[in-house]
Amino acid sequence: MRHRRERRLFRYHSLSIVTGAILATWIIAYCFSDPNKHLGAFFGNAIADWTGSVMMILGTKFLYERGSAESRDCPPHHFTHRLLNFLEEHSLSIFLIVTGVAWTIAYIHMDNNSKWGQVVGNIVSEWTQTFGVVVLTKRLIEAGSKESKE
Repeated sequence: MRHRRERRLFRYHSLSIVTGAILATWIIAYCFSDPNKHLGAFFGNAIADWTGSVMMILGTKFLYERGSAESRDCPPHHFTHRLLNFLEEHSLSIFLIVTGVAWTIAYIHMDNNSKWGQVVGNIVSEWTQTFGVVVLTKRLIEAGSKESKE
């Protein structure tokens, strides 16, 4: 019975589990590497890229952005208060803004030339790019893209 539950857990969450494991691998590798060498710099960049991937996978799984092709559709309104409906409809953007501000504050208080300062700076860039894509996909289209509204 336990084995069956574990298989089902992996079957339905394998993308987030595997990307999380890859991110953990990059973090461990970076901890033991020299960031001034090519391989160490690669690990640092990979951390930022894979952090963004994990965030997009989990963020679009649990959060919403009304009108964005990058987000799943919002559920029907079930709150009676307009503010709560707004917060739910834009939870992905709100999450990206709040966590982006937190990453930015952390970066401001770090030495940007330090080992982890460079990684956090890359994460700030990744968050900004992701937020931009979410906002842009609300109104703009790209011919031939299945995500674009046509």
